[in-house]
Formats: sequence, C-alpha cells, structure tokens
Amino acid sequence: MNGITFYAHGNTPALQNAVERLGKLGISIADAPNDAVTHLLLPVPTFEKSGELRSGGQLSDILKQLPTSVTVIGGNLAEDQVKDYRTIDLLKDDRYLAENAAITADCAVAVARQNMDTVWRSCSVLILGWGRIGKCLAQLLRSMGANVTVAARKQTDIAMLQGLGYGAEDIQKLHYGLIRYRVIFNTVPYAVLSANQTAHCREDCLMVELASRPGMEGNQIVSALGLPGKYAAESSGRLIASSVIRLILGREC
Repeated sequence: MNGITFYAHGNTPALQNAVERLGKLGISIADAPNDAVTHLLLPVPTFEKSGELRSGGQLSDILKQLPTSVTVIGGNLAEDQVKDYRTIDLLKDDRYLAENAAITADCAVAVARQNMDTVWRSCSVLILGWGRIGKCLAQLLRSMGANVTVAARKQTDIAMLQGLGYGAEDIQKLHYGLIRYRVIFNTVPYAVLSANQTAHCREDCLMVELASRPGMEGNQIVSALGLPGKYAAESSGRLIASSVIRLILGREC
C-alpha cells in the first residue's frame, strides 16, 4: 500500500494484534529488518524504566539494520535515541490518548470487580484525578449505578463536577471522609494519599492504582498499570493500527 512496509519489533499481544490488523488492511509487513522497511513499529509505551526497549535489546542496534529514512513509531520515545529519525509518538497524540483512556477505564473497572465481592450499583467510589482516565471512569461507573465522587485539584474542575452531578472533593484536603468509600481509583502520578491517610479508609476498601507513578500508600492497593495491553490486547492493538493509519495516510479505518 503506497510503498509502505512495516517492521514490528516486539511480541506484546497488543503489538501482535496491531500488526495483524495492519496486514489485513493491505500494509506490507517485513519479517526482519531490511532496506525496504519504511516504518519501524515498537510497543506502546516503548521503553522500560531502565531505558531498554520493552521488546528487548537496544533501539540503536535495530536502527542500524534499517534505512536512515525509516519512521519510528512508538510511545514516549526517548528523544536522544531517535533524534536523527522521523517519529510518530502515539502517546503525544490527543486522539490516541483519549481512546486509550476509555479502554483503560473499562479494564480498570473489570480488574476492580475481580477483587471485590459486591456489585457496582450503589457502591461508593472515589476517583482521584479529573484527567482523561478519571473522566472515562466516572462516566462508566455512574452508568453502572455506582455513587461516584471525584477528587480534583482545580476549583473550576470541582465546580464542573458538581454541575455534572458527581460528588466532588478537593484532592488536597482528603482525610477522614475517606471512610465513606468502598473503592478508590487513583489516576494521578504523584503522591496523593499517604499511609496515614489510607489508614482512615474502611477495612474492606479496595484501592486501585492506575498511575505510572504510585499516588497512594497502603496495604490493600491493587497495582493496575498498562491495563489495555494486558487485559484488552485486541482493543489496544486495533487502536494502535487505526492511529497509525490515520497519522500516516490521513484516513480512518
């Protein structure tokens, strides 16, 4: 298709699903690096905290086997490693982030449900943060009958939450009121609830950590990072593939 050839480095389920979908859309997929490759597709996000590829090895070793004109596609690409190449960073694309947030929210609700012995209807839930994931979580949980409160930092967000019919808290003033909540989701990547604060939660409170940097301290925290790739690989792969087609060819699929 249009002289485009992909090489995908990595074996994550989401990446494999993306490659399969791209192939069905008529994109040529190379089995190994070669001079015909126009686009290198990497997992999203691309790097481990150590700086190594999630798919293993070093990016520089892969790029040596590809044309200098190759476009590198991934998420949170390390600028020092791709500064000489054209890039598409999906984690800087607003539409990708919005759709990925919706998938994350679906997965977060499923993970929480697996760790609790009650239904969502009338369940008292606190969401820390009013960003993309927080918005999706709030809407989804309310549609399932949960009593949803959101803790936000900005007074304008608190006012909006109240206008939308959610419970609203100042995220900087959470303390004794925490005992009201059966489930707490954190979406904020900085310290929000200390161990001293979570000690005021009810004994059966389930705390689900969604942020890349933990924002809660306590004993009953379920770490739920990278949910789309772990629990919805097909959806995550479809989103990667459709985003790539949109950003490269300017059309929907």
